[in-house]
Amino acid sequence: MPSSGITFNRNKPLFLPKQRSEVMTLWSKLGPRDAVCLDVDSTVVMGEFIDELAEYLGVGEKVQQVTLNAMGGNMNFRTALRERLNIMKPTLESVEKFKRDNSLRLTPGVQSLVETLHKRKVEVYLVSGGFESLIVPVAKTLGIPEENVFANRLLFNSSGAYAGFDETEPTSMSGGKALAVSAIKERGEHNFVVMIGDGATDAEACPPANAFIGFGGNVTRELVRKKCHYYVHSFEELVQLLSPSNSNNSRCSTAMELSHPSVHHCYDKGLTISNRDS
Repeated sequence: MPSSGITFNRNKPLFLPKQRSEVMTLWSKLGPRDAVCLDVDSTVVMGEFIDELAEYLGVGEKVQQVTLNAMGGNMNFRTALRERLNIMKPTLESVEKFKRDNSLRLTPGVQSLVETLHKRKVEVYLVSGGFESLIVPVAKTLGIPEENVFANRLLFNSSGAYAGFDETEPTSMSGGKALAVSAIKERGEHNFVVMIGDGATDAEACPPANAFIGFGGNVTRELVRKKCHYYVHSFEELVQLLSPSNSNNSRCSTAMELSHPSVHHCYDKGLTISNRDS
């Protein structure tokens, strides 16, 4: 599991792409030395692991109230995470039993997307504010290496009782996904990194990600629609754009939606689309 101690590389200037085809070309030409980071809850999987685990432990309503308080700006992400876990107090046994009793519900099309990206030698990462112990099985199902999982690690004492969470993980703090993506970009020396997710914390990862694609296949969030470069309702839309015919045509037809024109696009200046063909 990757650790924290991460800093941004702010030396690369940014530019604003003016044409839809620039974003489409970036995605359609992803290949070796590029990476895609996927959020997990309500993106890769259809539900929210922390809410489902809370319900399983019989404290769903109490945890939901803390979540609402956090969304209202009354506390930062780490404080909200700490309070929710203090209510839940998940033991090692209860987490393992939850995994056995609840089948994995992957979002339709995500397996095809990951397989297509892997065929292109694109590195795929899971970046989540959820729990590593619940997300690693997702990674294994999708053929994503465990070291490509950035998530929060639950801590247990020798008897298996809840003992907190690893607060050195970047995903345990506000803005943590941006820190994780920065680490991914530096560790893999990736040319381009695309973040895909359904929430505001995913939008915060761009920059350092070169682009943010909002996903509304499970939950639609208007704030995300306004902040992302493009908004999609299914992973098949992204798979189609990666097909050989589309890779050679940056102006191909797609169901992607161009979002708010004032959004700050984040591609590295100098790494222009035309240079990707050379």
